[in-house]
Amino acid sequence: MTAVTSALTTARRPFILRRPTKTTGVSSWVTTIDHKKIGIMYGSAALIFFLVGGLEALLIRLQLAGPNGTVVTAAQYNELFTMHGTTMVFLVGMPMAVGIGNYFIPLMIGARDVAFPRLNAFGFYVVCAGAVFLYSSWIPGINGVPNGGWFGYTPLTDTPLTAGFLPGRGPDFWTIGIIMLGIGSTTSAINFIVTILNLRAPGMTLMRMPVFVWMMLVVAFLTVFAMPIITVALIMVFFDRSYGTLFFQAAAGGDPLLYQHLFWLFGHPEVYILILPGMGIVSEILPVFSRKPLFGYSVVVFSGIAIGFLGWGVWAHHMFATGLGPVAISAFAVSTMLIAVPTGVKIFNWLSTVWRGSVQLTTAMLFSLGFIAMFTIGGLSGVLHSVVPADTQQTDTYFVVAHFHYVLFGGLMLAVFGGMYYWLPKVFGRMLNERIGKWNFWTMLIGFNLTFFPMHFVGLYGMPRRTYRYDEGLGWDVWNLVETIGAFIIGVSTLIFLTNVIVSIKLKRGAVAGNDPWDGRTLEWTTASPPPDYNFADIPEVEGRDEFWHHKYTEDDDGRLLALPSGGADDGGADAGGHHEGIHMPSPSFYPLIMAAGLLPLGYAAVYRSFVWLGIGALTLLYGLYAWAIEPATEPDPASAHTPEPAV
Repeated sequence: MTAVTSALTTARRPFILRRPTKTTGVSSWVTTIDHKKIGIMYGSAALIFFLVGGLEALLIRLQLAGPNGTVVTAAQYNELFTMHGTTMVFLVGMPMAVGIGNYFIPLMIGARDVAFPRLNAFGFYVVCAGAVFLYSSWIPGINGVPNGGWFGYTPLTDTPLTAGFLPGRGPDFWTIGIIMLGIGSTTSAINFIVTILNLRAPGMTLMRMPVFVWMMLVVAFLTVFAMPIITVALIMVFFDRSYGTLFFQAAAGGDPLLYQHLFWLFGHPEVYILILPGMGIVSEILPVFSRKPLFGYSVVVFSGIAIGFLGWGVWAHHMFATGLGPVAISAFAVSTMLIAVPTGVKIFNWLSTVWRGSVQLTTAMLFSLGFIAMFTIGGLSGVLHSVVPADTQQTDTYFVVAHFHYVLFGGLMLAVFGGMYYWLPKVFGRMLNERIGKWNFWTMLIGFNLTFFPMHFVGLYGMPRRTYRYDEGLGWDVWNLVETIGAFIIGVSTLIFLTNVIVSIKLKRGAVAGNDPWDGRTLEWTTASPPPDYNFADIPEVEGRDEFWHHKYTEDDDGRLLALPSGGADDGGADAGGHHEGIHMPSPSFYPLIMAAGLLPLGYAAVYRSFVWLGIGALTLLYGLYAWAIEPATEPDPASAHTPEPAV
């Protein structure tokens, strides 16, 4: 094997199997398999789609700002709310969490890389391919913008084109696009599971891992088991539409309600796939800015695991209005009440962490406290869905829209913004401006509540969701105007954040961060800012929870903190060039990108039933797969590239 590897050095390898050699510029990013660069690309892509989804939301709110809106047509409104929901769930929430996990999980567990670096890159490019595929449906003449909601209920989406339900190819683009995104999510989840279980530093037992790592482990398992369920449902929809099968067509003996069961059996674990990373982020921020250990670490961890388990047993509360029968309804009402218990436990643990702490109200801390408040409101409105008569009244009204935005935007996105203020100094080596950050927080909090809290009222007043206009005199006019104003305040807040990032990081006007700007507790703060390619010159040995904190501080007999003279961050052991002798990282590769690119024409082949697209996609995919399979994981050092080695 060694002889084969030596023979296939870059100089001798055939042109179509050449390795990338550029270490700077765009090419180095396109071919990278460094988990940190891939994490940055995930986060950047998610931020771009956050802006796209936000623009779609603003158009929706402009249409509903007053009665009888004329900003968009009914068909355009269907397309907007479908793409808004799909974008925010699959192209913002999930990639953002995966991006943060990609960057920081290896650093937090003391590893040099993820378990499968090339698979990691492949997952990112598959997500990009799925995003391009979905948004290419907007190209004029394609007539394929998804328009059946982010849930794609049958029989609207599974009826053949000739029957008149949802004319166009929108459901085809939606089903194939979500399947592609699911492939990317599943590969990332497998990578996280193997990385966390196998690559932890010596001494880092499971109960010494940071809570964020724990929550991402739970999310990874949820993803691995949930994505196949929606994939099966979408394949069935595609076959109904394209090949005349009858899975969901009631007139032919199928059952459209089966799709709802499959979708929500995926959809409710998906809620926790989105919210658990936010819980993990907040669990890292609160102890640092309270200068206290996380209260009840074990309870927080096991509560997250319990949420993951119980999340599989509550899906049918989305279906109480479908006539499931009293036994099923009672069972799912009880399970919906039960899942509030571990969630409430987490909230009390977070508050106990802050209680009597030496609290620093940094921007990251403010966003974390905002997360607790907004997520609590969303949780309380969610518990109401376990009350069957109340849920029946609230189903398909704006009350539900208010609930899940408080949980997902008020939960995940507020935590993500807090995480960016907390961790971007480590990523880029520059501090974000705290004054601008506080403007960012307060405008977002005010805009968020102006947008979504009134939706509780209009929902209880009977305003149905997914309606593109309404008449005067129904009691919805003023509240809808307030919601639209709030949505634009959120837009302003997002622009404030982008300005802060551009000025502080891109223009390099932010203060130099240093290795440990927040007096952190976990291993990522022991490295340079930004960390070297190999993360750690020497793999750390972990002796306790919050390992870095105990290297910096001890306590006297009265429980007061005393700084240790040897405390402080490591420089990573790098030399002036940013390298370290004896550490050889996996080499960059074209082939994850090429393989992912092959899925794009295969998607068009499925939609248009085109053998031309099928041939292009299959050849691209097979070439990438073959080249990847014979590519050595690590290129030999230049000094030893021509030294013959014995075959093993």
